[in-house]
Amino acid sequence: MLFRPQVHRILDYVTVLVFAAAPTLFHLTGAPAVLAYVLAGVHLALTLATKFPDSGPRPVPIGLHAVTEFVVGVVLVTIPWFIWTGAARTFFVVAGVVILAVWMGTTYSERQHQHASS
Repeated sequence: MLFRPQVHRILDYVTVLVFAAAPTLFHLTGAPAVLAYVLAGVHLALTLATKFPDSGPRPVPIGLHAVTEFVVGVVLVTIPWFIWTGAARTFFVVAGVVILAVWMGTTYSERQHQHASS
């Protein structure tokens, strides 16, 4: 796998910044802009609440974090095709693909990473 949990956490914060900046960068308005801001907030809350291997006590197990990102990625790749066109569709589909790529490339525990590198 490409990303250890510590790197994944950094990528999560980058994801938050991209979602927060998307309405300005990609000229999203209305519901797409609101969704981008909501996703920034939800992703931030999820990341802050996740028990990564090197973090203190947190309420969200890293496995639930992984499942949540998988579901969000799949939804972002599929749903925009039915409700938006143009920049909004492109942004959310690409965001979903990136989230799924990071999900697939992440070892969600140090133990898993040690087995993968053996």
